[in-house]
Amino acid sequence: MPADRSLRVTATSTRPIEEVWARLADAAGWKDWTSFTRSGLEQEGDPAPDGVGAVRRFGIGPMTSVEEVVAFEPPTHLAYVLRKGLPVKGYRADVELASTPAGGTDITWSSTWDRNPPPTALWRRFLTSTVGRVAKDLAKA
Repeated sequence: MPADRSLRVTATSTRPIEEVWARLADAAGWKDWTSFTRSGLEQEGDPAPDGVGAVRRFGIGPMTSVEEVVAFEPPTHLAYVLRKGLPVKGYRADVELASTPAGGTDITWSSTWDRNPPPTALWRRFLTSTVGRVAKDLAKA
């Protein structure tokens, strides 16, 4: 994947992996620890409620994104694809959690996409900033 259509951000939490996973997996609770003012499910997945096939909605101000969970492997891996809300095509994010020797959790958030509208560099900066902020918020939560 070209560098202008991918990103990778990392953060480290002092909390155990099970606690970080619980926050990450609970779409309805994202509004409690991110800058999103709205978060929840349009459709439950398997396992219920937040597993594979769950359709999640996140919003701030007039902007709303809709995502579908495509991988749900507690407590280490969650992946989703963007269904609507941003003008990027083929967006997929994989969030990997790993326990640290000190009992905390390393968070790695990787995203790729097929194409986006010009200016490409602006969209990459926007996505990197947004994903980086959510990863840091997750680490703090």
